[in-house]
Amino acid sequence: MSKKGIHFNISERKILLRIFDILSILMVLYFVSNTFNFDYFTITQEHWKWILVLVLYISIFGTIFELYDLQTSSKLEKVTGNIVLTVSTTVLFYFLTPFLTPILPDNRLQILYFYFAILFALFIWRLAYITFVVSPRFYKKVLIVGETSSIKSIVEAFNIADPNYKIVGFINCEVKTADKIKFNGIIEYSPKQIYQVIKDENISEIVIASYNSETITPNIYKDLITLLEGGFPIKEYTQVYEDMMQRIPVQFVGKGFYKYFPFSRSNQNKMYLFFHRFFDVVVSIVGIFIGILLLPPILIGNGIANRGPLLYTQERIGKNGSLFNIIKFRTMIKNAEKDGAAWAKKGDERITQFGKFLRNSRLDEIPQFYNIIKGNMSLIGPRPERPYFVRELSQLLPFYETRHIVKPGLTGWAQVKTKYGSSIDDSLLKLQYDLYYIKHRSFFLDVNILIKTLSTVIFFRGQ
Repeated sequence: MSKKGIHFNISERKILLRIFDILSILMVLYFVSNTFNFDYFTITQEHWKWILVLVLYISIFGTIFELYDLQTSSKLEKVTGNIVLTVSTTVLFYFLTPFLTPILPDNRLQILYFYFAILFALFIWRLAYITFVVSPRFYKKVLIVGETSSIKSIVEAFNIADPNYKIVGFINCEVKTADKIKFNGIIEYSPKQIYQVIKDENISEIVIASYNSETITPNIYKDLITLLEGGFPIKEYTQVYEDMMQRIPVQFVGKGFYKYFPFSRSNQNKMYLFFHRFFDVVVSIVGIFIGILLLPPILIGNGIANRGPLLYTQERIGKNGSLFNIIKFRTMIKNAEKDGAAWAKKGDERITQFGKFLRNSRLDEIPQFYNIIKGNMSLIGPRPERPYFVRELSQLLPFYETRHIVKPGLTGWAQVKTKYGSSIDDSLLKLQYDLYYIKHRSFFLDVNILIKTLSTVIFFRGQ
């Protein structure tokens, strides 16, 4: 058995980032308040509310500006800008809520002390994180046992999900072996070498990636049982995939599909559904009010750049396959589909210049608050699709109709985790995220989606 090194899982690293963000900020502010002429923010028992509000703001805006995205956090050049945005927004909101925070100081220099103390604390800690935690010494080294045909997609998926999850080798479990694997330094080992590889490479985990358990030879099966009985971690690929990627790999789900869809109890929980609907209505009323305030400039932009009707309706499929008409601000030229239904794509010539602005800012979605109030849609859920595309995708993608067991949403897990869908492959990716949401639907996940939606709007992602 190998001597396992230290490895932080994805959830552990996210918690680590959040905890040490707060600790580093409080430590630097404590040092500044006791070293310099700085009394705007002092850490004492009487000022617990000041500390709590600061922690809350850092957590919220850090999430919005993606300080806890592991891909972003692993590269200094990417995370630096996000740190500046988070600190600037946090300090601004902190100053604008004096009923919860200290009164603005007479000496305005203390504002700079406060701002740069937080900025310095976050920058130094994140530099330490990148230098020490995001390094080879903390990699989780993994050995794959499976079939040759699956190795490429597995390696690519895991590299995207977690740069610290290092696949160092592959054991082909097929009796009839093909040519040796040649993929990004992934070495193919003989089944007889399994114990030696675990020892020499300091393997922390084995992942079984076999579409058909019958292909695993008796000798490999015996070795795996021995390792398992010795306490060595052995996991199934689809479960690792779901945990790391936060989506369900429907392309690998076969006749045992029922094992992958123990759907969230929230889908039938009357208390959750009541508050979910209540929140939908409240937010939609606020959204419509904001839409009315923004209507004059939108009307002017539509009159100048769109030259045609402001609104358009389109038939979509809702919960349990029911049909309804979705309402949006028009972003395409008139008669955009005179030749038939077609995917919207990047650089689509049918989208007007003002339409691009509406799409990027998500202002084109404002009329859908009316659909939410009517009950056709929810604030959060899978995006509603057109009947034509649903018929096409249902024939090509397994379990596509499953996304209709909940109400479609204005935003959703797929919308905040991936780009705008413009192909069959994109639809497959979105389906994986939609099914993950249905499976894990909860108040916490809903809040997470709302916060990530703000990130999507701020960084102008999508189409």
